[in-house]
Amino acid sequence: MFTGIIESLGEVVSTKKDGGNLVISIRSALTPELKVDQSIAHNGVCLTVTGLQENIYEIVAVAETLQKTNLGQLAPGQLVNLERAMVFNGRIDGHLVQGHVDGVGECLSKTPQDGSWEYRFRYPEGFAALLVEKGSICLNGISLTVFNVTNREFSVAVIPYTYQHTNISAVAPGDTVNLEFDILGKYVARQLAAKD
Repeated sequence: MFTGIIESLGEVVSTKKDGGNLVISIRSALTPELKVDQSIAHNGVCLTVTGLQENIYEIVAVAETLQKTNLGQLAPGQLVNLERAMVFNGRIDGHLVQGHVDGVGECLSKTPQDGSWEYRFRYPEGFAALLVEKGSICLNGISLTVFNVTNREFSVAVIPYTYQHTNISAVAPGDTVNLEFDILGKYVARQLAAKD
């Protein structure tokens, strides 16, 4: 379980196909604190540390993950948002995030707003019931508040701190991002569907 508050940026060192899987090596300041079998969110995708070597660790994305996320597009030199699993003894500063990405969205626009940035994204229409005005979304692992929500699009505002400390600064129109919709909305939608 995660909160959507990005802890650090990691740099992709290499990617390697292994059957239907993709082995990704990441350089990170967090590496000395990691151990094999730990869960870390990478652009919002929960993956397990499978290997450690000095300041580089390794993860494996399976075919299912590659089909539902944008991790298959990662290349050496790219930055990824990192968050270690939460510890249940403190504040939840974002919202409850599982690290189970629902799909990808496409950036439609990025507009400077005199010190902040407004992004507009298109998302799969099948998830429209899970987005509400001023609700939460996890976008590349970042907990953000949505506004101007329609059945296919939403906007988010990004403050300077988030812009400078995550990889959202590199997101431009036409780029894809990983989306995880609010788990509470999913449970409510499921209960309403079960009553029909």
